Amino acid sequence: MTQIPPAEPQEESLGALVAAASDQISTLVRAEIELAKAEFRFDAKRVGMAAGLFGAAAFMAHLCLILGSFALAYGLVAAGVWTWLAFLIVTVLYLLVAGGLVFIGLRRLKGLTGMKRTLRSLKTIKSGEREPGLGSSPAPVATTQADGRPDPVRPGR
Repeated sequence: MTQIPPAEPQEESLGALVAAASDQISTLVRAEIELAKAEFRFDAKRVGMAAGLFGAAAFMAHLCLILGSFALAYGLVAAGVWTWLAFLIVTVLYLLVAGGLVFIGLRRLKGLTGMKRTLRSLKTIKSGEREPGLGSSPAPVATTQADGRPDPVRPGR
């Protein structure tokens, strides 16, 4: 990009000033976009590497779970339980754990109420009203879950 030497302030027209400001703003925006792209590429590489390491750790933990299951079953066999019954006991144990996790997950899902605050905010913006306390951080709203228990207050809410 060629640099035009600045003229005396009295000699520049309004159009020239607007063109120079527009050129400088577009240069700044392009530079910021390039910086964001570079940062994103660096962060994406780190996140990809971390995800791969977490995947490898999860795979190894799964292998340990399988080996531990065999050890538990054969431990029951050594204690005098028939082989088929020992493996059945281990299987039922895992089914009970899985059922408990499903139960806990379903209870957590029942507490979801949607995006009430976002919908309220969008309705307020759509109607053109000003939200009360717009400049300050909103105070946490005490809400209750579907079963009557109070919602836990989370940071950032």
